[in-house]
Amino acid sequence: MFSNNLTMMTDLYELTMMQGYFFSGNNDTVVFDVFYRTNPSGSSYAITCGLEQLIDYIKNLSFSYDDIDYLRSLNIFHEDFLSYLAGFHFSGDIYAIPEGSVVFPKEPLVKVIAPIMEAQLVETAILNIINHQSLIATKASRVDYAAGGGVMEFGLRRAQGPDAGTLGARAAVIGGCVGTSNVLAGELFGVPVMGTHAHAWIMSFPDEYTAFKTYADMYPDACILLVDTYDTLSSGIPNAIRVFQEMKEQGIKSAKYGIRLDSGDLAYLSKKARRMLDEAGFPDAIISASSDLDEYLIHSLKTQGAAITSWGVGTNLITSADNPAFGGVYKLSAIKKPGEEEFTAKIKISENPEKITNPGNKTIYRIYDNGTGKIKADLICLVGETYDTSKDLKIFDPISTWKKSTIPANTYHIRELLVPIFQNGQCVYESPDTMEIKAFCQQELNTLWDENRRLMNPQTVHVDLSKKLYDLKHHLLGDEKDSNSSDQ
Repeated sequence: MFSNNLTMMTDLYELTMMQGYFFSGNNDTVVFDVFYRTNPSGSSYAITCGLEQLIDYIKNLSFSYDDIDYLRSLNIFHEDFLSYLAGFHFSGDIYAIPEGSVVFPKEPLVKVIAPIMEAQLVETAILNIINHQSLIATKASRVDYAAGGGVMEFGLRRAQGPDAGTLGARAAVIGGCVGTSNVLAGELFGVPVMGTHAHAWIMSFPDEYTAFKTYADMYPDACILLVDTYDTLSSGIPNAIRVFQEMKEQGIKSAKYGIRLDSGDLAYLSKKARRMLDEAGFPDAIISASSDLDEYLIHSLKTQGAAITSWGVGTNLITSADNPAFGGVYKLSAIKKPGEEEFTAKIKISENPEKITNPGNKTIYRIYDNGTGKIKADLICLVGETYDTSKDLKIFDPISTWKKSTIPANTYHIRELLVPIFQNGQCVYESPDTMEIKAFCQQELNTLWDENRRLMNPQTVHVDLSKKLYDLKHHLLGDEKDSNSSDQ
């Protein structure tokens, strides 16, 4: 099970590079950016998630005696370097976009400013934490949007291990789920836990009615009965109605009652079930559905008029089955040598234009429309750049530069997205609890236009570069190409 101390959860090459820096005397301060290149699952956005675990990781970053002994046993590390690791602590700065925020490709979700050995060590763990939880939070937001609310995360038994199941449940709730079946996630993160019963419960009794009656007697305020063990329409629903009628006759007012469908034609069965429940006098009974759901199947069921009011989503959510990796990367963007005042911008060049990085020590401004509160665009800038909202703001596409726009003065407002998390190795940020992050995430999603949230072919949100950053990038592209030319 996951631990707060993840110091050794790193790729070997992080440590071998650290040793190389150590013996070469490299004590440069560097800037690394965590960003991703493509939105997952065909979305036009992502939800950043995992910052609380990142904070715990940095706070507990230290090598134990056992860690040092193990590294010594590999016979590739020198004793002087191992002695350095034995006293290691993180002394740098970290900035991040708060959890639950809507984010877009190429934006630094996390920025690490630290001595190069420290910045190199934390790469793997930061990517692991942010990539996984951001992926699941994004998937959950799509599923929740398709359902119109009422989604329960039921994927623990199908998750890729305990960590993925538990931290994934946290991310799913942040992204939009009303709760989870995962009791450990409920205990650790204070999120609602919920569930019904299995087919085995029904099968363990002499008959379906007795199973339902026993369950209702035990849990009258959370009486959701699984009706598809034998025959949904001729047995399951009639027996559930019989139990509900008996509860009503006894004066038992259930806070939450209804049925769950887990197989068959969910659209057809839910509509038939709704009619049967309504005719029996139970119009407020919940109809819950499970069975390998995702946002596309939920959308299809709703367009077919399915009478489902609650959705249990498991495998396809907790694994993000259609897009199982977030693709976040960790790239060097600036270096400052000892004694220097300013950072020197660095750029990675690739034959694939999408993989060319944005250089320098950067921040992000989000531009909102004053009238609607919706996002107009995001602007990646160099640290220190400021904008006056009482003046027109000119922005342009960094690839198709002829695509330009002018946002009139006093029609917009700006918010800086990156906030300080660690300063000189000390945490300066207090993470909200999970349910507060969930509420914040909903506010963030409400700043997207309807066109941005379409499940298929959504309208993308513009992420532009400031003129200063754009010019720096193209200056460096020219310099790097010249210095690496075969003619030199």
